Order: sequence, then C-alpha cells, then structure tokens
Amino acid sequence: MQSLSESSRFSIAAATPADCADLVALIAGLAEYEQLTHLLEVTPAALHEHLFGAQPSAEAAIARDADGSALGFALWFRNFSTFLGKPGLYLEDLFVVPAARGRGVGKALIGHVGALAVERGCGRFEWSVLDWNASAIGFYESLGATVMPEWRIVRVTGAALAAFGRPAAR
Repeated sequence: MQSLSESSRFSIAAATPADCADLVALIAGLAEYEQLTHLLEVTPAALHEHLFGAQPSAEAAIARDADGSALGFALWFRNFSTFLGKPGLYLEDLFVVPAARGRGVGKALIGHVGALAVERGCGRFEWSVLDWNASAIGFYESLGATVMPEWRIVRVTGAALAAFGRPAAR
C-alpha cells in the first residue's frame, strides 16, 4: 500500500529489502534521539533477515520525500490479546527525522499501521512511549490514544535472558 500526501509531497510505502540501509539509518536517528545509541546493534543484514527472511518477525513502512530521501519509519509486529481473543499489532518504533517533523509524516505513518490493524481485524493497536517524551505523549493523545500509566514494561535481555533458556535445577 502506497500513498502520497498531497499537501506535503511524501509517500508512505511498505518497506522492501532495498530500504534496509535507510531503515538502519533511521533507527540510529531514533537511538540518538532517545539517548540509547549504546544499545544499537542492528545492521542492514540483520534487519533484512527479520523483515524479509524465511520467517519474518516484523513489518515496516518507510516515508520518503518527493526526492526519495527517507523521512521516517514505523516498525510493528503481530501480537495477540487473550482477553479479546483477537490478534493485534504492536508498534515497536515510530520515528521521523527532525527536519521533517510538523509535515504530517508521523501522523501518516501511524495512520498507515492503524489502517492495517483495522484491515486485518485486530482487536488492539498498541505501543509504548517513554515517560519523558511529553511531545510524543501529547501527539498520541491528540490521535485518540490512551496512555496507560498503570502498566509497566517488563524486559529480560543479555545474561538474564540466557538464564531463562537454561534448564531449571530439580
């Protein structure tokens, strides 16, 4: 699905294998914005494997200016609500380069993914936002999203994740 914003002249399209290098550059921009560059390990090859390999685990859309330059991206994956008994989409990342903010790129990207959630019969479209990112929170709320302060993200990585994979002592 590709669309062209008439007022701002940018397009939103499903990412293709040719977009991996631009997606990695955008992810690096997101990591810099969130002051998390020390966690950045993604490569175009790894992204290609997980978006377009034998068992894709995520999908992405990329926004491009009329000249073809990458303006932003959204990356999401399927999840499932046991309470609703329906699949959902989880937006892992949404990012627009600073120079393109205010042009409707972010709204178009999140709208693209939201439309896919509706088209696919999803019961939920969810994502997380950093508590210090007041502009993002305000943006999401302006779209009708609810920030759920009673929920917290739980994460296991690195050595702790490896420990999860070890057989329990009996």
